[in-house]
Amino acid sequence: MSPTPEDQLNDLLDVLDLTFEGKTTARISSLEGAVENLYDNEGEVFVGRSQPMPHGRVFGGQVLAQCVVAAGRTMDVDDGDGPRHIHSLHGYFLRPGDANRPIRFLVDRMRDGGSFSARRVHAVQDGRILLSMITSFQELSDGLDHQIPMPDVPHPEDLRPDADLLSRIDHPVAQHAAARAVELRHVERQLIQGTDVERSERQSVWMRLPGHLPDDPHLHAAVLAYASDYSLLEPVMRRHGIMWGDERLRIASLDHGMWFHRPARADQWVLYTQLSPSAQGGRGLGLGHMFSEDGKLLATVGQEGMTRLKE
Repeated sequence: MSPTPEDQLNDLLDVLDLTFEGKTTARISSLEGAVENLYDNEGEVFVGRSQPMPHGRVFGGQVLAQCVVAAGRTMDVDDGDGPRHIHSLHGYFLRPGDANRPIRFLVDRMRDGGSFSARRVHAVQDGRILLSMITSFQELSDGLDHQIPMPDVPHPEDLRPDADLLSRIDHPVAQHAAARAVELRHVERQLIQGTDVERSERQSVWMRLPGHLPDDPHLHAAVLAYASDYSLLEPVMRRHGIMWGDERLRIASLDHGMWFHRPARADQWVLYTQLSPSAQGGRGLGLGHMFSEDGKLLATVGQEGMTRLKE
């Protein structure tokens, strides 16, 4: 029996509900065969499970989201000026992870200043770093305010859910994508073999979590980070007419940056506009902007990925 949207939502919330293991001075392998103590002070350790994946490798967006949650759990700064919210993250994917085993998240409180806080998070399996991230948090404050306009695209209710097409494809990866927790609706045609698509370095995708989330800004930011990794390299593929399922394609995320501009709800429609300004040297760059349904610019995303075609 296929999982219901409620099942998918509950599974994602469970994946993001990390368990606090305690404080430790963690020793992790930063180089092959070499062990280095990366913490001069005590770090906080959280542990979480992974979602099953057809190829057995952890989904990068999941690890991004779990790092956001882990860092957010240490935001207990009490200076009387209100809570601090994540405004940026910068991470490097260093190794693939095993989706069948737990991941530990080691959080280092790098700095708590007058209005900003910084955290370093390492996602670790078997003493090896899968993802290394630095996040920054800020208390809400007033200041200069402007944004780029949201492009004019079809409304999500006028588009078919991606899952409608993916569920008809007899392939485990397509079936898995059809059951994603976050609903996607591509404005342009999906990059599926046999589909006639116009070559372009741009695309737009509507997305939302079909279910209500608690009013926790760290959780909403984590879900947006999770979904930001789904399709950001697709403009690279679209520009060169490459479809998912192409046996020549070797693609993997290398790094990920995200800036959170305004409060967002991941359980409401978000327009994710995407652009690839360049591809070269076996790498492709994707840039994205996330808008609320009423046109507010919520976040900006950048990711470079390995994009190779094996002849």
